[in-house]
Amino acid sequence: MTVVLNIGIVLSFFLGILLFSKKDKVLTDNILSLWLVVIGIHLTGYFLNYKGYWDLYPHLIGITAPFPLLYGPFLYLYVRYSLKSKKHIQKRDYIHFAPALVSYLLMMPFYFTYTADEKVQVDKGLIDDYGLFSTILLLSFIISGIAYAILAYRMLLKRHKIVEDNYSYSNRIDMNWLRFAILGIGSVFITAAAVTIMREMLRLQFPFNADILFYSIIVAFVVFIGYSGIRQQDLFTNTVKNEIDLLRTESEYKRSGLKQELAIQKHGELLELMQKEKPYLNPKLTLSELANTLSLSSNHLSQIINQYEQVNFHDFVNKYRVEEFIQRVQSNKNFSLLAHALDSGFNSKSSFNNVFRKHKSVTPSQYISELKF
Repeated sequence: MTVVLNIGIVLSFFLGILLFSKKDKVLTDNILSLWLVVIGIHLTGYFLNYKGYWDLYPHLIGITAPFPLLYGPFLYLYVRYSLKSKKHIQKRDYIHFAPALVSYLLMMPFYFTYTADEKVQVDKGLIDDYGLFSTILLLSFIISGIAYAILAYRMLLKRHKIVEDNYSYSNRIDMNWLRFAILGIGSVFITAAAVTIMREMLRLQFPFNADILFYSIIVAFVVFIGYSGIRQQDLFTNTVKNEIDLLRTESEYKRSGLKQELAIQKHGELLELMQKEKPYLNPKLTLSELANTLSLSSNHLSQIINQYEQVNFHDFVNKYRVEEFIQRVQSNKNFSLLAHALDSGFNSKSSFNNVFRKHKSVTPSQYISELKF
């Protein structure tokens, strides 16, 4: 347990300082940096308790007690501002830290009026002054962590829909690593909930220190989010449009003002453009760029693609890239599959493989092996 905690503490502070000192850092760098430092302090507090230092220095007891209430807000704000072009946190977002602040205010009498002996007795349950408060605080930790993870995940799904509707590429704006980060922090609090139910309600006695489960996941989370946050530098410079009104439902399309005659005409022009001009060969083609070529608004073009092609913009464009790739392979066997993929408009090997499997249900090499040249 000591080794796990030491790894978590060192990594938290190291990655936090590394992020904070990174050149050209943006708001999300600062949020993640501060969050990692908070995690480092929290792990340090538990380490001191685990090693018995609270008995030697009772005034350390409870200093980091409300810290888990900060995890959810940091997760939410990190995801929120990873998807928004903002240089500063909006004032209203500071309200997310209010529960932690209130907890500290309620603990002020414990910090400043209790003697060292009284603090030890409270910690060991011999004085029940904070028994109800501790229970409420524990439940708040669990509810806060799970609720914020759900909010962050829903926000990520909505942004994924915007990306699919407006971009033909996803390598630079891929949020899968954030999805795993959200699931990771959610698992921390789900584990805490499970341990609490088994230990407090079912009165089960673990043959080991059950806290190691909770803190081991936190350490693993530090390793993952620290590595991913630094490695995925593109996520810190927003490349995605943030207007939520880019999303349109079928009922909203009916009120968009686009007449059916014009829609049919523009749909024909779109298909002709894709066949003759091949704009999909541009690996960074966007909905707005294609709309400008057709003298349409982005919303109207999105409506046409969704209604007449029954797919989003991302799948519509990449369908042409896949067919272009197949034609190029059939006409020239001297180039590698990757070279043909890049020439067809794909911007990376991973995105090409993912898109190809989605459209053809097999890998590129499997598909090519079945072709008769």
